[in-house]
Amino acid sequence: MLVKDFDYELPKELIAQYPSQKREESKLLVIHRGSQEIEHKRFYDIIDYFTDGDVIVLNETKVIPARLIGRRIDTGGKVEVFLLKPLEPLNSPTDNPEPSTLNPLQWEVLISPGRARKIGVQVEFGSELWGEVKSINPKTIFEFRHNDSTGISTQTFNALLQKYGQVPLPPYIKREPISSDSDRYQTVYAKVPGACAAPTAGLHFTHSILNKLRKKGVEVTKIVLHTGIGTFKPMKCEKVEDHQMEPEYYEILESAVRKINDAKRVIAVGTTVVRALETSTGGLLNGKGLTNKFIYPPYKFRVVDILVTNFHLPKSTLLLLVSAFAERELIFKAYTEAMNNGYRFYSYGDAMLII
Repeated sequence: MLVKDFDYELPKELIAQYPSQKREESKLLVIHRGSQEIEHKRFYDIIDYFTDGDVIVLNETKVIPARLIGRRIDTGGKVEVFLLKPLEPLNSPTDNPEPSTLNPLQWEVLISPGRARKIGVQVEFGSELWGEVKSINPKTIFEFRHNDSTGISTQTFNALLQKYGQVPLPPYIKREPISSDSDRYQTVYAKVPGACAAPTAGLHFTHSILNKLRKKGVEVTKIVLHTGIGTFKPMKCEKVEDHQMEPEYYEILESAVRKINDAKRVIAVGTTVVRALETSTGGLLNGKGLTNKFIYPPYKFRVVDILVTNFHLPKSTLLLLVSAFAERELIFKAYTEAMNNGYRFYSYGDAMLII
């Protein structure tokens, strides 16, 4: 299967640079896989498609302010350090009343400009936070420090990250972050810090919509998958099968497993939820760890019955996943109809419901 078969042209004006005025007022394109019917709705209409006995699964990962702008201590040059993931595993998140914290010492990062990617380069982000490149082969490892000390506590690092870090907007949003992005590039149910990209299908949900679903008898449960830079990583190979996914941390607790196993239908909110659920399916639907599961056509889904998602980049792993969930031809037909009807694409764009 060739990557080029999942390419399409999108007018630049349809790439959403800002979120909709209200989360629930985004457009919603509904695809019925059986009849191949396509409907045009608003996101608040989504409650009409779910019934008693359904279970909707949310990803409660929380986006951290992963973009740090500093200066080289030796030259004074500007350096951007983009946090990807801590080297130490994350603590268990969801059953702990206190959200898990991140290892503050050494992180895998992206650094720009490239000339700053050298072992020993030191970068200062403010009077309280600085760090040093410790390794560049194969990953760039950066160690953070506090003032003149050699280490830093978790609590202190998290506080300084909030002070100096910026919202990690994706590269196709061609503007600097503004104050409202701190709220809008985060789901309303985000809880467990660790993502460097938002699980964007969840950005449309409000507490009101979730409460209305509960009143209809729809069970709402949550899992964690910390979205990484692989979300934006293009497939540079010619054949789909040759692409390697970046590993991402996930966790599904037994409390969620019971609800999912008893569900009449399982509704996954976002491709991150799909990958977590389908990764953990091997006789037992539970566990935690790293997943690099790559879902592409043809694929037999073992857990997910319905998918809520956004519109994805050409030749992306996310587009292949939705093309596996519905037929490629149907997805491309829907994308064409969405473009013709002025739908907004990508992270801050509109939504799709595939039934």
